[in-house]
Amino acid sequence: MDVAAFLTSAGINIGLCVMLFSLYSVLRKQPSNRIVYFGRRIASVHVRRRDLFSLERFVPSPSWLVKAWETKEDEILASGGMDAVVFQRLLVFSMRAFSIACVICIFLVLPVNYYGKCLPRVDDPHRLLSTESLEAFTISNVDKGSKWLWTHCLALYIISFSTCVLLYFEYKSITKMRLAHITRSLPSPSHFTVLVRSIPYCPGESYSDSVLKFFTNYYGSSYLSHHMVYQKGMFQRLLGDAEKICNMLKTVPLDRPGLGSCCVCPGSTTSFKILAAETESVKGSITYSDLELNTRDNECSAAFVFFKTRYSAVLCTQMLQSSNPMLWVTEMAPEPHDVLWSNLSIPYKQLWLRKIATLLAATVFMFLFLIPVTCVQGLMQLDKLSRIFPFLKGWLAKDFIGHVVTGYLPSVVLVLFLYTVPPTMMLFSSMEGPVSRSLRKRSACLKILYFTILNVFFVNVFTGSLIAQLNMLSSVKDIPAALAKAISSQILNVYVTKYESGGQLWPIVHNTTIFSLLLSQIIALGIFGLKESPVASSFTIPLVCFTLLFNEYCRKRFYPIFQKTAAQVLIEMDRRDQQRGRMEDMCQQFHMAYCQSPMSSRGYCESGHRRRKEEEKNKDPEAAKPEKGPQLQERTLSELVLCNGDEPGLR
Repeated sequence: MDVAAFLTSAGINIGLCVMLFSLYSVLRKQPSNRIVYFGRRIASVHVRRRDLFSLERFVPSPSWLVKAWETKEDEILASGGMDAVVFQRLLVFSMRAFSIACVICIFLVLPVNYYGKCLPRVDDPHRLLSTESLEAFTISNVDKGSKWLWTHCLALYIISFSTCVLLYFEYKSITKMRLAHITRSLPSPSHFTVLVRSIPYCPGESYSDSVLKFFTNYYGSSYLSHHMVYQKGMFQRLLGDAEKICNMLKTVPLDRPGLGSCCVCPGSTTSFKILAAETESVKGSITYSDLELNTRDNECSAAFVFFKTRYSAVLCTQMLQSSNPMLWVTEMAPEPHDVLWSNLSIPYKQLWLRKIATLLAATVFMFLFLIPVTCVQGLMQLDKLSRIFPFLKGWLAKDFIGHVVTGYLPSVVLVLFLYTVPPTMMLFSSMEGPVSRSLRKRSACLKILYFTILNVFFVNVFTGSLIAQLNMLSSVKDIPAALAKAISSQILNVYVTKYESGGQLWPIVHNTTIFSLLLSQIIALGIFGLKESPVASSFTIPLVCFTLLFNEYCRKRFYPIFQKTAAQVLIEMDRRDQQRGRMEDMCQQFHMAYCQSPMSSRGYCESGHRRRKEEEKNKDPEAAKPEKGPQLQERTLSELVLCNGDEPGLR
């Protein structure tokens, strides 16, 4: 592919970006699209509608870009949360690193490559640059043992050091932001809740009784209560659908014109008001506790256990609860809106089989995707296309058509195939059995990342020339700049935050950046060896060692803060809540927050919590107290920890 085809591809991509930006600028002004482009603002603030006709609505304007560019980081933090800020930092960091690499390569590397003497080139001063092949701008045009190879080594040093410096300051800043986010965050039920899975089955008692006995014996001073997870039947799914319908009807005004009553038939003017009144009349006749949806027969081997303090909850998740690691598995519970209730009923012993199966399925999908990638490589060569499709020979002989086919068509075909990757990886991640939506998305993103590295990069390198694929990168390089301007507008006006991970995306960004640096350094080391440049090769080895040391330092200095929360921070937050008298109010909200039946959250969950408290009070107080001596150890180990008799030798 020559420079003209590359410039044609870049021009088409830039033109499409301008057209899409203009189309977005016009569509966002239309009243009918208000709920699409301003869904967050409409949901939070009652905006008065003004549907007056105006020609300004049909004229593209960059005003939304200016507002998005001027948006402060504090506004994004208050509106979209810390995850939104971290995502924007990712885009800004990518733009900075790419800008430095672009300047170094354009003014240092490309001139050296172009004036190399390895590839044959006609020395014609009147020859246009657009007719040159892109191979003339690569390192393959530099002679073996050339003294100018040190420029590539210098460029590699500058890009690597500048990227590491930017990465260090971003990591440090986001770490401080995460600590401030944790200390300043309002009390949440997820801070005090532990998800317990693989509860052993004890004959003669329910899972709820086993959880109660276990945690009152081992965590009696900090244990508060628990809430069991139940198998979701057909009736509960119908309740969930009914809740969605009720939420939709709540947004409809009760008084709507056009439904007026006649002179003979008095009464309400709207059917919505009649339905609302009828619901109020029958509300007290049926209670959800009478339906007995959550019975012992429907209990799963999973429960949400509530503790009195954050420190006690975290301490419970940091140690093994049993001598059998497959029993009484604990982890911090996700936020209530982040829970995937359907996956909590999956037996814990099946999870590792599911992960292996999804890994194999994702690997097979990656190799099947080699077929369209190989077909894309065939589109790069006009002679092969002419042989396969003889009727296109006349069209392909034209310069513009040839430039479009070789420079733009392969990227379009590849992008169309790539659209199938995210939903497929999301399906594989759902089959793994994650307990939260955030974990499912994180797993899917990692699969997409590995898929992109394997197929889009390595396969293109090994099945064709790397520089021949720059036509695809010409569209990708415009993405960070476009997203950096548009993402602020989307966060403020469109996206609604459902859960918060506290910026845990950034360690993934750090790892992928380090991997990219190491990959580029190893490739450069191999190229320097092929070009017989021992000086450049010897100077590249210390750079690889420095990158590894930098990564290890960041793993020791910053990564633990994203993995665990300091005990000092947790204890100070607990003391602050106790001084302000928040603990009692929060404890009453735990059961309602993690109630599985959505429509019964205020009815059934609270009544179930009261019934459990009454049952505990009615029991013998001496039996509820933990026994002392060797009898306690024998009973708890045999009945509570290993009720199914997996290890009788512990008696």
